Amino acid sequence: MTVVPSEPKQDGRRLRSAASRRRIVEAMRDLIREGTLSPRAEEVAARANVGLRSVFRHFDDMESLYREIGDLMVADVAPMLELPPPSGTAEEILAEMIERRTKLFERIMPFRIAADMHSHRSPYLMQERRMMNEGLREIMRSALPAAIRKDRVAVDALDAVLSFDFWRRLRSDQRLSIAQARRVIEATAAPLIGVKR
Repeated sequence: MTVVPSEPKQDGRRLRSAASRRRIVEAMRDLIREGTLSPRAEEVAARANVGLRSVFRHFDDMESLYREIGDLMVADVAPMLELPPPSGTAEEILAEMIERRTKLFERIMPFRIAADMHSHRSPYLMQERRMMNEGLREIMRSALPAAIRKDRVAVDALDAVLSFDFWRRLRSDQRLSIAQARRVIEATAAPLIGVKR
């Protein structure tokens, strides 16, 4: 009698489980991207084409799901964040920073809004928000001319004007188009670095 090793069956089960988990994360990401900021487990299961029990089996706590979605988003926007700091005149630097942030913020907006809805329950989401804000501030600071970097008030004001929160207010609360929101940021930021409009 030949004994058939059980390893291939185990590997197949593990692969199917990993594929289901990936589909669940991608379904959640896609639902958020499409505007469902707090998808129900039933919606995620239907989109991922898995049973409802699979969602709870793979993600018995939301923190692990947030982490995996966060990892997908970081990978998605990493090329935007890894560009070298803009250079040139103060006006050119500002224009490039606004251009980059406009693209970044539009890309992450549904995810940041969804994350903000749940961050009070998630140390991971709070830490990710803080890290992104600090990273963007450092990118901005490193690109600014030395004279402006020395002015703490100007740096703080510019950081606020170029923040996701300001962009979100313009786009969501004030319902401005991308072009309109961008013009508001340009008009607000330019005097902070001595650029005349």
